Amino acid sequence: MDSISFEIVKHFGVISSEKSGWKKELNLVSWSGRAPKLDVRDWAPEHKKMGKGVTLTVEEAAALAELLVSALAKPEE
Repeated sequence: MDSISFEIVKHFGVISSEKSGWKKELNLVSWSGRAPKLDVRDWAPEHKKMGKGVTLTVEEAAALAELLVSALAKPEE
């Protein structure tokens, strides 16, 4: 099986950190030479290993942002 190549085009920030050094991050990532997408996933120190995550187009991220704003404004509903 071919290994997956990736390039972190832009690092936006860390969402959370674990004692092990792994961090959940928001990055702009190009997977296997494709157009970069917004990416949320856990990364090992120095980005040599990664956990499962989610990639989003700009349109998908905008829709998610709207849903998050709504959910955070009314968390009890």
